[in-house]
Amino acid sequence: MKLRLQITLAFSLLSGSLLAQIPALERVEPAFWWVGFKNPKVQLIVHGNQISGKTVSLNYPGVKLSAVHKVENANYLFLDLSVNAATRPGKFPIVFKQAGKKDLVYTYELKQRNKGTDWAQGVTNKDLIYLLMPDRFSNGDQTNDVVPGMLETGLHRDSMYSRHGGDIQGLINHLGYLKDLGVTALWMTPEIENDEPHASYHGYAVTDYYHIDRRFGTNDLFKTYVAKSHQLGLKVIKDLVHNHIGTESWLIQDMPMKSWVHQWPKYTNSNFRDAAVMDPHGSAADRKQMLDGWFDKRMADVNQTNPYVQNYLTQNHIWWVEYAGIDGLRLDTYPYNDPVYMADWAKKLKSEFPHLSIFGETLVWSVANQAYFTQGNTVNRGFDTQLPGITDAQIKDAITEALNGKEGWTDGVNRLYNIVAQDFMYQDATRNTIFLDNHDMSRFYSVVGEDFTKFKSGIAMLLTMRGVPQMYYGDEILMKGYSNPDGLVREDFPGGWAGDKKDKFTAEGRNAQENEAFNYVRTLANYRKNTAALQTGKLQQYIPRNGIYTYFRYDAQKTVMIAYNGNEKEAVLNTDYFTERMAGFNTGINVITNEEIATLKQLSIPAKTTLIIELSK
Repeated sequence: MKLRLQITLAFSLLSGSLLAQIPALERVEPAFWWVGFKNPKVQLIVHGNQISGKTVSLNYPGVKLSAVHKVENANYLFLDLSVNAATRPGKFPIVFKQAGKKDLVYTYELKQRNKGTDWAQGVTNKDLIYLLMPDRFSNGDQTNDVVPGMLETGLHRDSMYSRHGGDIQGLINHLGYLKDLGVTALWMTPEIENDEPHASYHGYAVTDYYHIDRRFGTNDLFKTYVAKSHQLGLKVIKDLVHNHIGTESWLIQDMPMKSWVHQWPKYTNSNFRDAAVMDPHGSAADRKQMLDGWFDKRMADVNQTNPYVQNYLTQNHIWWVEYAGIDGLRLDTYPYNDPVYMADWAKKLKSEFPHLSIFGETLVWSVANQAYFTQGNTVNRGFDTQLPGITDAQIKDAITEALNGKEGWTDGVNRLYNIVAQDFMYQDATRNTIFLDNHDMSRFYSVVGEDFTKFKSGIAMLLTMRGVPQMYYGDEILMKGYSNPDGLVREDFPGGWAGDKKDKFTAEGRNAQENEAFNYVRTLANYRKNTAALQTGKLQQYIPRNGIYTYFRYDAQKTVMIAYNGNEKEAVLNTDYFTERMAGFNTGINVITNEEIATLKQLSIPAKTTLIIELSK
């Protein structure tokens, strides 16, 4: 049976057997809420067998049932509640009545908002993000490896497309390792339920928006993870998927209405062409397919122009931030979302959490394409996207070109110079997340041909460039692999599982070069953590000369010089060219080796090597 037909049948009248499986009151979401939000309105989605035939009432001081919405599917009601500013926290019954039948009662709770200083504190260019996939990082609780009743029950570490058993407890067990490395913020790929029959370990095919996947842990454990991270000075980023939903979700198996997802006469993928969204000469058909086409047959494309969908998603994200104290949000597949809704979404999240950080995934092909999605670029859009920053794939590609390419007018080190020179397109490029690799692309160490010198130079540029640096798990121990065909970019972190032959979370488990890589990252990451000039300082770059790219990060306290030799042989850098920035500085300290540099007049730089020098007067 074709998927399109399956979706239609899921919406239409249910078979008697399936209908009988839905309880009279199956769920209410959000299951609880808080008093004290700036927006006093909350919309509850109620799911139950023929629930629309019932009348609804509640009685609680300060709470008004403003409207009851019946939709196409009789198994749903949408309840609009208004919670005024003076409402006290507490519990009250919501009663569902129908003549001749027993009343159904749901006890709703309004909680007091958290006012902690480490609640939704934001992730900024002062931080270093560590990205990991919970299924592949560490298995801290073997009792949740296989959960009876879920659609995928196997555990096969020899397959890149099966579940491996990693979980949130495994991450908690290694927070000290990450703290020592110099990391200040953690980003897991989505940890909410993905109850699909195969290859949903990655988390991007959500089937339950309000629950952590039981194979990763529980909601309480997730909240504990955030609290323990905060205790160690580590911030937490949550990965959100607005664009699509797993087809096994209860919201798809029994859709509230046909328009909950984008429907097509036959299965239609997105064309994956972000240019169709911004092209002033483009066709409406191309733009529609880009935005409304499905990401995958197992990932239904959510219709974000539907007001019920809008409320549901926005409230869910507010709920998670308030519930757990999340500091930042990464938005998956940002260009595929409805632009107007995403701007409204961002405005509402910022209103409730002023310090919350937000950045969108934009794996696109030019600086202009990236900048188009960021806030402040209203001329060609007619509205402000409210999106502070993006994943800066152009910096990633430019660093790779600087390391692997041959010098040319726009090639080699000149590519990186030219990309940085285009920062004028952003309202604030320092809000962009910069990276060398991630879970969707070949690992950085493999991309540079397992050249250790290039590896160190790439890390050096990542941790000294403007923006918010992000590392991918295992980069610090030289994990390698290509995205195609073997998928080893998502390999397990060695030592994260009981019985692993080597534990590379420890120096004893790593070989000499892995320890050198780890110590290089740790030295520079911790130096960055204690050096404001590399976080919020200004950046000044110079046109590359003779294959050497030089830039400075500086503030009133410190000036740091970064010079990368992109040549295949050692080169000498004459620093007279940099008098504008170096005037008054006579000596320096090599940040990595801590060796004093007695004179800055001329610097000999080995091939493919990056020098990082803290200048002294």
